[in-house]
Amino acid sequence: MTALPARAPARAVAAALEDVAALGGFFSLEVGGPDENWHPVDDAYARGFADRVEALADRYDTREMRIGASIAQLGHGARLWSPALASTLIHGIVPDLAALHRADDGPALRLPVPEGWYADRLPHLTETLYEQVVHVHLDALAAGLRVKVASRLLDGNTASALVEAARTLLVARPELRGPLTDLTRGLLATGRLVSTGHITGPALTFRRRSCCLYYRAPAGVKCDDCSLAR
Repeated sequence: MTALPARAPARAVAAALEDVAALGGFFSLEVGGPDENWHPVDDAYARGFADRVEALADRYDTREMRIGASIAQLGHGARLWSPALASTLIHGIVPDLAALHRADDGPALRLPVPEGWYADRLPHLTETLYEQVVHVHLDALAAGLRVKVASRLLDGNTASALVEAARTLLVARPELRGPLTDLTRGLLATGRLVSTGHITGPALTFRRRSCCLYYRAPAGVKCDDCSLAR
């Protein structure tokens, strides 16, 4: 990736992330604070994200560990895409997610030092967001998994998490429909997300070309965007 422009001030990045966290749930990305009870997310990738995989397999009462792995990766993707999209489109700041930490006891994420760039100064905004979420994090997570999960299934999860984050943001901030739709479509046309699915309507409904496997859990169902749902 080519060199990026000068960074946005730390205070501006922190303010943007703290503001979008108010959207709730997956948009929450803690900023700063003590390191206690957190660890670099890269360590979790190297360990195969095993604690989250096992916790989710237990939650959904399945011995099929690839279900736990798929759901863990899908949820982690949503926790990356959501604050990244919201900060970019609401505040014009793309957060640098390279040094993320993850909570010792759950899926929450934290940025120890707030860094990022002004979106309008980036020569290739879509590629930068893709790099931050997919290459830096989700590719690393996939490479470390100790459970065999089809790569295109994981790519479909990444796309599904992206569109769900965008759809949730659209509900909260409908005035962003145009740029949000354009950015989401651009990301779906980038790298590993190509041919994972397509947007089916103005509300950012989505049909993926794979399945996250949730329906295989004892109480599971087919998701609304699943290729198996008709």
